[in-house]
Amino acid sequence: MNGLDVVCWSMIFLVVLVIVLFLLSGIRVVKEYERGVIFRLGKFQGVKGPGIFYILPIFDSMQKVDLRVITVDVPPQEAITKDNVTAKVNAVLYYRVSSPKTAIINVENYRLAISEAAQTTVRSIIGQYSLDELLKNRDMVNQRLSKILDEMSDPWGIRVTNVETKDLMIPESMQRAMAKEAEAEREKRSRLIKAQAELESASKLAVAAQQISAHPSILELRRLQTIAEVGIEQNTTTIILMPSDFVTFAKHIGEAAKEFTKKMEGEMGPP
Repeated sequence: MNGLDVVCWSMIFLVVLVIVLFLLSGIRVVKEYERGVIFRLGKFQGVKGPGIFYILPIFDSMQKVDLRVITVDVPPQEAITKDNVTAKVNAVLYYRVSSPKTAIINVENYRLAISEAAQTTVRSIIGQYSLDELLKNRDMVNQRLSKILDEMSDPWGIRVTNVETKDLMIPESMQRAMAKEAEAEREKRSRLIKAQAELESASKLAVAAQQISAHPSILELRRLQTIAEVGIEQNTTTIILMPSDFVTFAKHIGEAAKEFTKKMEGEMGPP
């Protein structure tokens, strides 16, 4: 084999190698959660995947689309509520591509489009609710955001699964006012509970007084119980409560002694 033959075989090998590499360049592999949108000479050809498939080099092009749920952190959006309070709300958006063909053909950049739509929608929703409604009915606000964004993104082949508002930021002056209002409300409940307790206590005491009036011996038993409780506490000073009959008896004796003294003084006359 002379030098010319070697050059010819080398050229043939290189040509074959280039052709093989050119044909192999059309092999594509997409993962289970991906799809490939195929265009042939600029015209939509179809959606392929998952797995391995072949496209025509030069003539075909492919764009991958992720079908998993995508999370978008919506930056804080400042707006004025229905009751003229300036508030900032940030949220989290969860969505997924339901139609790869529509997501590629109908919108230039579906990721940017859904993010901008979420920001404008959050600002719009804030202005339709008062501050108390935003604080108390957060689930209702989230559901309305999800519904509006889902309807807006449906022509883009996007399905909004959920929207969650993370934080509601209000001015410090409003925070202090709300704290004072909450404190006043707690003080009100405390006083109402205390008044109710005093009313119930007075009612119970009135019933007890009626029973003691009907049965005086109950008071004496209560005095004996009190003396026993004081003794258990091991106090250095013990106060003994005398029964009311003893006090009444001593009072009668004192009055009788006074009358007897006056009578004796009257009989003896002046000195």
